[in-house]
Amino acid sequence: MSNLPSGTNTLADAGEGRGASVEIQNLSKRFTHDGPVIIDNLNLAIKPGEFVALVGASGCGKSTLLNILSGLDTQTSGTVDLGAAPALLFQEHALLPWLTAGKNIELALKLIKFPKAQRKARAQELLELVHLPHAYNLRPHELSGGMRQRVAIARALAQGRKILLMDEPFAALDAITRDLLHEELIRIWEETGLTVLFVTHNVREAVRLGQRVILMSSRPGRIINEWQIAGDEPRRIESPLVGEMSVLITEELRKEIKRHG
Repeated sequence: MSNLPSGTNTLADAGEGRGASVEIQNLSKRFTHDGPVIIDNLNLAIKPGEFVALVGASGCGKSTLLNILSGLDTQTSGTVDLGAAPALLFQEHALLPWLTAGKNIELALKLIKFPKAQRKARAQELLELVHLPHAYNLRPHELSGGMRQRVAIARALAQGRKILLMDEPFAALDAITRDLLHEELIRIWEETGLTVLFVTHNVREAVRLGQRVILMSSRPGRIINEWQIAGDEPRRIESPLVGEMSVLITEELRKEIKRHG
């Protein structure tokens, strides 16, 4: 990852183990030297294998934070210490339309120099992991929106990363498809032990998925509150716990938005 003189990013060797830690200290971001502060003195620690959901008003710096963690952007100051290289999944699946689902995944394998003779078998394994065992020879236009996003998840997993950064990956999907993909994501997370940082505008989605929900302030973005989501039982979008926590967090988000106009 790139460095600025006033900020450092460290990428450690994760070794064995499944997930990897994320440690952010005093991170700040401006896009120009004298421009407005986008993120201000942000501190966040994520344990290996933890699923953290990040919510906040539009423009608070959530996506900018993911871009910094992924290496697409650099901070102005502060430090980022990642236990392993992350994979980044966007709202748009960005599959190459002239390649089949399987070949899209194989391309990711090629980029990490995965042995050529084993790429097709590994791509098929990943399609089976996301419950698309028969999609190898299908092109993106032959898949539904939810299926395309599952292929995108498989492609992200193909990179062999232990940290998965997700930037509103289900926002464009209908409610039922989104709920089904929530179940798929939780299943994959439990099977792989990935560390997940999931950005969303949807508070219910955050509570449905996250072990912990983090609230960012309106610009400049700071972490102003967090909630540990109790209970180990599977949650559904209509679960009483999800409803109760969503009301509480939404009220805090509304106060924050009103405070900043």
